[in-house]
Amino acid sequence: MTSEQPEPPLWEQNAAKSAALPQGIRLQKVLASAGLGSRRVCDDLIAEGRVTVNGEVAVLGRRVDPAADRVELDGAPIGVLPDLVYYLLNKPQGVVTTSKDTHGRPTVVELLPAEPRVFAVGRLDADTEGLLLLTNDGDLANRIAHPSHGVEKEYLAEVDGGRVSPGHIRQLRDGIELDDGITAEARVAQPEPGVLRITIHEGRNRQVRRMCAAVGHPVRRLVRTRIGPLADRSLAPGAWRELTAAEWKVLTEAVAREG
Repeated sequence: MTSEQPEPPLWEQNAAKSAALPQGIRLQKVLASAGLGSRRVCDDLIAEGRVTVNGEVAVLGRRVDPAADRVELDGAPIGVLPDLVYYLLNKPQGVVTTSKDTHGRPTVVELLPAEPRVFAVGRLDADTEGLLLLTNDGDLANRIAHPSHGVEKEYLAEVDGGRVSPGHIRQLRDGIELDDGITAEARVAQPEPGVLRITIHEGRNRQVRRMCAAVGHPVRRLVRTRIGPLADRSLAPGAWRELTAAEWKVLTEAVAREG
C-alpha cells in the first residue's frame, strides 16, 4: 500500500499554473500602473485572492494582455490599457455635450486635449453647468450610464417662484409624473428659499428641469455638483483635470457595488 504524496506548496502550484498562462505583462505591474500601490502591495492583493482575470482568481506570476483581458479588484474592473484617460470637466453654460455641433456652438471636446479622442459619459444640456466625466474607456462608461447601476447625480437648481412648499418637495422626492413615466424617488433639500439640492440616479433628458417645472417652479439655473463619488468645488467653469488614481478606484468600486 503506497502512501499519498504530499501536495506541493502553494507557491509551486502557482508557478506551475503561471507557466501555462499566456504571455503578456505581469499582473502586478499592471496593477501598480493603475495606481493601486507598489508592486509589493499588488503582490499581496493577488495573493489574497482579491484580483481576477476574465472571471478567474489570479495567481502570482500571472501575465495579462492589456488589450483583451478583463482585470477586476474586489469585483470592480480596473483599466489596464495604458492609453485610457479620465477627465473631469466643469462644463460652462452654452457649451454642448457633443463632439460636433451643426449650429457652430462650442463643444465639450474642444475644451480638452485633441488626443486621445474622448466622449462624455451621459449628457448635460447646453444651458446646464457643472461636472461632466469624459473618457475613452467604453466599458466603464457603459457601466456608469447603465440604469441598473444607478450612479447618483447631484444638482443645485435655482428655481422661479420663491420658496418651494413642503408638499412640492415631497412630490419631488416621491416621484413626478412626466410624459415618459413617473420618476424614481429622489433626495431633495432646500438649503435656501428658491434653491433646491436634488439627487437622482436616472438619466432622462432634462429630467431635473422637467421635475421642477411640473411642480410650478421652473429652473432658472442648474449646476451638476456631483457624479457618484466625484465632486470638485475648486474646478472653475471651463476647467478640467484628470481623475486621480484614488478617484478612479472609488468610482469603479461604486459602479461594482451599485450594480
